[in-house]
Amino acid sequence: MYSGGWVRRPSQSGLSKNAHQGKQTMPTLAQGQSQTAVPQTQPEVRKTVHYQIVIIGGGAAGITTTSLLLAKNRSLDIAIIEPSDKHYYQPGWTLTGGGVFQIQDTVKHQKDLIPKGATWIKDRAVTLDPDKNAVCTSEGIRVEYDCLIVCPGIQVDWHLIKGLKEAIGKDGVTSNYSPRYAPYTWELIKNFQGGNALFTFPNTPIKCGGAPQKVMYMADDVFRSKWGVRQRTKVMFLTPATRMFAVPVYSRILEGVVKEREIEVKFHHNLKEIKAGTKEAIFDVLGDGGSVGEFSVKYDMIHVAPPQSAPDFIKNSPLAVPNSPYGWVDVDKDTLQHNRYPNVFAIGDASSLPTSKTAAAVRKQAPVVAENLLAFMASQPLRAKYDGYTCCPLITGYDKTVMSEFDGYSGRPMSSFPLNPAKERWVMWLMKKHVLPWVYWNRMLKGARFEGDYIKFLQWREK
Repeated sequence: MYSGGWVRRPSQSGLSKNAHQGKQTMPTLAQGQSQTAVPQTQPEVRKTVHYQIVIIGGGAAGITTTSLLLAKNRSLDIAIIEPSDKHYYQPGWTLTGGGVFQIQDTVKHQKDLIPKGATWIKDRAVTLDPDKNAVCTSEGIRVEYDCLIVCPGIQVDWHLIKGLKEAIGKDGVTSNYSPRYAPYTWELIKNFQGGNALFTFPNTPIKCGGAPQKVMYMADDVFRSKWGVRQRTKVMFLTPATRMFAVPVYSRILEGVVKEREIEVKFHHNLKEIKAGTKEAIFDVLGDGGSVGEFSVKYDMIHVAPPQSAPDFIKNSPLAVPNSPYGWVDVDKDTLQHNRYPNVFAIGDASSLPTSKTAAAVRKQAPVVAENLLAFMASQPLRAKYDGYTCCPLITGYDKTVMSEFDGYSGRPMSSFPLNPAKERWVMWLMKKHVLPWVYWNRMLKGARFEGDYIKFLQWREK
């Protein structure tokens, strides 16, 4: 967790937050070892390199933004810092946990996805020094930049639930929030013979906020398909929230789903401990002032959505939102430019944008960052604005999905289709299962235009 108490120094680059309104110059790169405003573990620098644009993260956000930038200007000097040689289609992990996909269906080689013309630094960012326009990696490479885009994805904080790290992946404890455990989710579901099946939601923002429910509805379908299993099973959804989903119109649909399926929902319940020895899950019962009690329940299987936050190297840097326990990169919600370091931008799960953290949100954020970063480099006003769009396809069974598109800033439902999004539809299940994975690999990562933009004149609009 972010320790707090450290003063965030303003940028020393000579550019104010409003510099894009007038003349500006690129920051001067300081020589020598990086020094940051907060204490960080600093590896010994063994090599220094410089790029015009550095992108931290080779996931959905990093690859898509790189593709968009290079499509606009092939001469840009871009480096992507990304340690993994695998690239996952993470929305597919829910379908893996539901037995629809195999985990290998959700992964490709990173080397095949790095856009042509970009440099891949296969290493992990460990320290950020925005005052000197530099990133240091675990291998001691000091990567200096003119502009920085921060999009490393989200950090899964397994350790914040006592006993979870030791219990996960065996004896009925699983999570679709890792490719390591999603296949085990399906093993548990298909072999389940009855008892307590628990599905939890954490007391932090998470990526794909609907995922903890999606797997529950698929599990319920499987239990009902086997003679006597559902009759011997209590399905429970336990969440610290006060309703099923953040957007009221979609929450009402899910309230109807859990009622029809006779799923027991416990609001104000936050998982704090797994006792693997006795197969008990311990929850804090939350009130207005914090915990007001404790609830313990035995489980035969439990799917855990773990707490999440920005990666530690961001939390412990001047780029984080001051005094925030989550450590998100502190950016303007419209332009996606950092609020204190104008040559820094961020998108995706690690950003402070107050919208749902999904790949669909990244799809709309990436063009804004690409356009605004190039405008910044050209000393032009930042005209592109992100409108908060996001989408969470809510699987409510093996043949039903609610394509819940919405403005995450206002909670207003939206649709890219000529259909009311506030309905369970078979066609949206097909979209989730077949179309969206293809779009991700073949269009989004290549910087292609958002498909809904082609049929704006047909799109459903709230009356």
